[in-house]
Amino acid sequence: MILIIMGVSGSGKTTVGSFLSEKLGWTLHEGDDYHPKENIDKMASGVPLTDQDRTPWLLLLHDIIEREMSAGSHAILICSALKKLYRQLLLFGREALGGACQREAMEGVVFAFLSGSFQLIQARMVARKGHFMAPNLLQSQFDTLEPPSLSENAVTVDISKSLPEIVAEIEAAISTRL
Repeated sequence: MILIIMGVSGSGKTTVGSFLSEKLGWTLHEGDDYHPKENIDKMASGVPLTDQDRTPWLLLLHDIIEREMSAGSHAILICSALKKLYRQLLLFGREALGGACQREAMEGVVFAFLSGSFQLIQARMVARKGHFMAPNLLQSQFDTLEPPSLSENAVTVDISKSLPEIVAEIEAAISTRL
């Protein structure tokens, strides 16, 4: 199984993913580690990424998903996956380009959408240190966000809960799909 932890910047994806990876013994892939330098520089300077900026990055993450699935591994991928198109690119790669893909979900892949209010996430972003994402980009992330539907094999988790509660909710969701 591949678990994709998604949500806007500052929603806790890395914290939740790291905790789950350690608890379950699953390989963790931090999507931010795969951004090209140009994307990181752009975000650090407060400029939102475009679909054109994100596409090569998402296709690279798709390759990681494919590799993990081919190996029969369990893995966690941390990726904002803000739009349905981005989630389609993660699942189906180039097939999703041009709207040719008619599938919504892929067996063995679950999205965990970390959902919270703008105010809560903004407070977290302002308090965190050492991340390249400029806090002023949060509104652009919310503007871009297309929350996933149940047909996308997604579970929505409220991030105002405690970390153990969030993790338990995700574990319950994936246990029914293993």
